[in-house]
Amino acid sequence: MNNPEPMTSRTERLRIPAEIAGAALVAYLLGFWFTSLFPGYLPKIGGLWSAISAIVVTQATRRETTASASLRILGSAIGALTSAVYLTLLPFHPLGMALAIFATVLLCTAVHIPSHGRLAAITVIVVMVTGSLDPKLSPGLNALLRFAESCIGTAIAVLGVGLWPGSGTTPAE
Repeated sequence: MNNPEPMTSRTERLRIPAEIAGAALVAYLLGFWFTSLFPGYLPKIGGLWSAISAIVVTQATRRETTASASLRILGSAIGALTSAVYLTLLPFHPLGMALAIFATVLLCTAVHIPSHGRLAAITVIVVMVTGSLDPKLSPGLNALLRFAESCIGTAIAVLGVGLWPGSGTTPAE
């Protein structure tokens, strides 16, 4: 006779997907609403970017989620700043985007936070590509919105994992 799996194992397998899905949904809705306050600044992108941030930040435990949140916020700030400076000086171009990514990751390495480079580079791509969809958008406001949307998703992830029962322990516990 097969022994059934312990209840905690089944519950744990459902907890993390539910946290991620719930955080993504709430972050999308809040990001969409927030960005819709700025006419022309692509609220669906705001919802998308907030949801992506929530998914990236949500981890198996509160401690891991908090660590991931700090990477997300600082990386997003650096990437938003770098891309805003680039787009203020030059129009979007794929080679320029690659140069901005290089400069962003190099900056993260120079200030001794190389692990933030990947998330900063992703923010560069999002800011630059959304800016290229409508070149009339202010590069500074576009970058600020993308940073704010990242903060929305990050906050939702941290709040969701913090409130969800069982998230404070490691998956094996």
